[in-house]
Amino acid sequence: MFSDEEWNVKTTAGSHMKNAMKWAGIFLLAIAINSNADESLFDRAPWSGSAGIGTLRFEGDQVVENGMCLDLRLGYTFNPRWSAEFGLQLAPSLDARTFSDSRYALDDSIWLVRFPVDFLFHLRNVQDLHWDPYVSVGGGATLAEESLGAGDSQLQGYGSVGAGLFYHFSDEWAVRADLRGITGAPQTEFNYQVGAGVEWRWGARIAPQYQLEGGKLDSDGEGLTDEEEKTLGTDPFNPDTDGDELTDYEEVRTFLTDPLNPDTDYDGLADGAEVRVYKTNPLKQDTDDGGVADGHEVIEDSTNPLDPADDLQLFTLNIEFDYDKADLRASDFDELDVIVKVLTRNANATARVEGHADKRKKSKQDYNLKLSQRRAEAVLTYLADVGGVARSRLHAKGYGFDRPIAANDTEANMQRNRRTEIYIRKDRAAPAEMPATN
Repeated sequence: MFSDEEWNVKTTAGSHMKNAMKWAGIFLLAIAINSNADESLFDRAPWSGSAGIGTLRFEGDQVVENGMCLDLRLGYTFNPRWSAEFGLQLAPSLDARTFSDSRYALDDSIWLVRFPVDFLFHLRNVQDLHWDPYVSVGGGATLAEESLGAGDSQLQGYGSVGAGLFYHFSDEWAVRADLRGITGAPQTEFNYQVGAGVEWRWGARIAPQYQLEGGKLDSDGEGLTDEEEKTLGTDPFNPDTDGDELTDYEEVRTFLTDPLNPDTDYDGLADGAEVRVYKTNPLKQDTDDGGVADGHEVIEDSTNPLDPADDLQLFTLNIEFDYDKADLRASDFDELDVIVKVLTRNANATARVEGHADKRKKSKQDYNLKLSQRRAEAVLTYLADVGGVARSRLHAKGYGFDRPIAANDTEANMQRNRRTEIYIRKDRAAPAEMPATN
């Protein structure tokens, strides 16, 4: 089959291949040292699998041309340095090579399967396990559809040495590139395989574990335990249950406000705004004792809630209107006459009449806004038509049930909320339309 010269060349190549494999083995044994890496990953997840594609490169005098192959591997990691791989390589179609002489040749393309076993020595830096170069030594068997040489068996053994590189994106996933030199019997051919693929290590992912240590659970981290919040009725997963810009802990432990009510004192300002912005007392409706609630001073009057001298003069009338009516009763006239006298004595004073309502289970916002507006206008009409106060000095505004001064939980509190308030600003002209903020 081969000339003496060809045989000598192949014998020399085989000798070099054997020497290379021998020295590779000595090299691997010489540098195999104990690793200081954390081996817990390989202890819990030693198995991996990879799939890739590659090309088989044959010597020019062999009976098949170079061709593509599919490479499947099952790996087992002994420790951070050593692992083994068991593979299946399939070349589905290798074209027959043609020769000009009469040597043995194939009639058509054939398939080829290899069953490799390789031992890998990893050169990775154990402080950075992303980059993972390796060298390998191994062997296996090749099964071809037809004999690759005259008189040869279709099943032949082979040996290999190689090198490659993994890049690990995570404990689970990696990509790889491989280069292996392969020599087979009975004729010592020296072939190559180049490939690339993806590796997955199963069992590497660690499920999250939650453990409570050193105290009771505080899910939202604001300082109150979940057990305390359950007792208070607050949301253990929301640090500010009522949305007033104070945490539940601050309300309960620091300011003693209600963590379920954004406006504990019902003065029209949220507890957080009182504490952080206006520096007023969130537990007291009228911080400066000037006669007007903090919220009204800030929102409507533009006065200082910490200075009683600039407070407007307030009259609160608990006027009892008939159901769904806005007509004043005769019993209310005496109180309204007092307002007339104050406005008459101060010719430049202006008055703002505000109507309010209570809130019941079936109360509707739009309806109560309109009803409270009609009642405020009823009071304004009395002051103008009966008291003789110029309408240009008066303004009426209905708020419905949006501005309670007490919780609507008892009949007494609902009566307090069902009120008319008159704010008198002395010696100042009334604006064409006083601003109102709900």
